[in-house]
This record gives sequence, C-alpha cells and structure tokens, in this order.
Amino acid sequence: MHVALVEPEIPPNTGSIARLCAATGTPLHLIGRLGFSIDDKQLKRAGLDYWPYVDVRRHADWAAFAAAVPGRRLGFSARATRLYTEAAYAPDDVLVFGCETRGLPPALKEELAAHLYAIPITSQHVRSLNLATAVAVVLYEAIRQTTGR
Repeated sequence: MHVALVEPEIPPNTGSIARLCAATGTPLHLIGRLGFSIDDKQLKRAGLDYWPYVDVRRHADWAAFAAAVPGRRLGFSARATRLYTEAAYAPDDVLVFGCETRGLPPALKEELAAHLYAIPITSQHVRSLNLATAVAVVLYEAIRQTTGR
C-alpha cells in the first residue's frame, strides 16, 4: 500500500499523514509543487519524532511518480459518486489524494475515473474533510480489508 499526495499545501496535514504512514509502515509520496518547505517547522512538529520511520519519496510531477511507482491507483475526491467502502483494496494499491484547497486536478480525476471514490459527508454545511482525516479513514479501511486488522 502507498499514500500519494498531489501538491499538498498545509504542513501540519502532511506531518500528520507522515505520522500515520510511520504507524502503518506505508510509504508516503509527495508529488509536484509543495505549499511548504520540506524542512518546515510545522511539518516537522506534526510528524513529531517519527520522521526517521517514514518512507517519504518526492516526485517532481505526476509523470515521474507514475513511472517510479507501480500498482493500481485509487483516487479520492469529495465529488466522486462511489464510496471508499465500495473499493476492493489490494496490498499494492496506491491511494491518491489531492491538495487541501482544490482536491485532485481534473486531468487526474479523469485518469482515475474507474477508481475514484468519496468519503460520505452528510452535512450540507461541510464541503470536504481535512486531508489528514480523509487519508486516515481510507488507509485504515484498506488495511482492514487487506489484513483483517
């Protein structure tokens, strides 16, 4: 399993996701332009002292990422029509999330259309979940399905 973030913008979110990846032994891929420096204080603080245990990989853009990382890609978007619980996850899947303010770029949504899922939001007052929360919900469902834990 892999977690991929496309152009993440908010350091504490990425730091929290890094901690989640350390806890689950999941590689974290940061793709494209970041909205922060990789040595950002908030990023480091959110990941606490777990950074040595995170397999973080940087990719200049989607093409470089796609060439370097095999596996089926599943995208997650608040606007998708299928629920994340409908996916049948496999151990080598790549879970792809967009940035906090724009989500996945339209071209990626189109590329991932056959494997695009949403986490349900029942309130009409909430547009989307926090990125770190969304990654945690999906990653733990994928782990549950693939390991039974």
